[in-house]
Amino acid sequence: MNTMPDDRPPPSQAMRVGAAILGNALEFYDFTVYAAFAVWLAKAFFPAENPSTSLLLSVATFGVGFVARPLGGILIGAYADRFGRRPAMTLTIWMMALGSGMIGLLPTYQQIGVLAPILLVFARLLQGFSAGGEMGPATTYLLESAPAHRKGFFGSWQLASQNLGGVISGLVGLALALMITPGATDSWGWRVPFLLGILIAPVGYYIRRNLDETMDAEEAHGSMGQVLSDLVANHWQKILLCILLISGGTISQYFFLYTATYAISTLHYSQGWSMAASLATAVSGAIFSLVGGALADKYGVKSIAIIPRLIVTLLFYPALHLVISSGSPLVFVIVAASLMTLHAMASGAGIVLIPIIFPSAVRTAGLSIAYALGVTIFGGTAQIVFTWIISATGDKLSWVWYVIIMSVISVIGTLAIKVPETLKGKPQDSKPTAALAGASN
Repeated sequence: MNTMPDDRPPPSQAMRVGAAILGNALEFYDFTVYAAFAVWLAKAFFPAENPSTSLLLSVATFGVGFVARPLGGILIGAYADRFGRRPAMTLTIWMMALGSGMIGLLPTYQQIGVLAPILLVFARLLQGFSAGGEMGPATTYLLESAPAHRKGFFGSWQLASQNLGGVISGLVGLALALMITPGATDSWGWRVPFLLGILIAPVGYYIRRNLDETMDAEEAHGSMGQVLSDLVANHWQKILLCILLISGGTISQYFFLYTATYAISTLHYSQGWSMAASLATAVSGAIFSLVGGALADKYGVKSIAIIPRLIVTLLFYPALHLVISSGSPLVFVIVAASLMTLHAMASGAGIVLIPIIFPSAVRTAGLSIAYALGVTIFGGTAQIVFTWIISATGDKLSWVWYVIIMSVISVIGTLAIKVPETLKGKPQDSKPTAALAGASN
């Protein structure tokens, strides 16, 4: 097993968790901020006579960030399985901050013309590459650092940290709505959240570089090429099933991320209410992701990945119908946060299910590639599909059926996954609890 080359005391469990989730929080902060400020980015970079066209171009650029995620997942995932989880995590945190800073500093379309949206696309590609590479090493590190009886809870911090990024995004958006005028937001206020994303990188790098390593050097392949060859030859079926698992979860996640844009552009609520909805769902998601992980340790990871997903799927349409019929922004906020509780529990368990089915030598690459492909194909196109469906049908509820259908497909994929009886390559006790392994088959 790899160890630190000096005599520093090993980091505490709290430090391991904190270091792993920091990058995830930054990653999702960047992505959530873009989704929340899509309306303002549309005005700055994609001015058009038709506001719907302008918004569609803006959310399409949001989707562009997902194009580079599979490449980041493949290269950085294989790097983490060959050279270690820690160096992979220190690399991605700098790239994420660079992409966020670029968006905050870019001149607008009015200032430099068509070059502005081109540079915005480049920044989104950089964010996407780093995000694709961040998730796998961080989640693997969490699981491999966890006690045997708490792997579900530790792993669920991955989803919780994503929602923590959403909490920070929501607080920043709400503060801007309260502190500056809509005109100031249009002019310069939209830059502030992206510039704030730079600040966490030096702190995150310092913390991560002082971690110990959880990769088992004796089980590691000799090259990144061998990691990928093993994965493709022996584990491609698992990757396909994991993509199906991810499909419904990621579309549901972007259903919640879309709430700010939906509240402003479709329901015509104020900026303050739209940011309140984003904040409420993020807080709910952060808390109940951890609840899902804790329940997975007790009742089985597959059970918790499936049952809350089925319940929230049944509730999506009637809940949104209530929002539309009430016309109340407060009802909208309460409904969104309530639906998130179930989605977060299922996702908190689901994200743990993926890496535990891969052996240590390809665990990070398997998780990274499955997650990046699933999120790119389904999450990256979600806001475009949502916007297009509403625009094409004129029905404020039509887009919800897409979320429902993909959630059902996700449940089918989850049911087909088999959890191994033992987890290999853990630095501590490698035998999972009965609930995490045997009871969840």
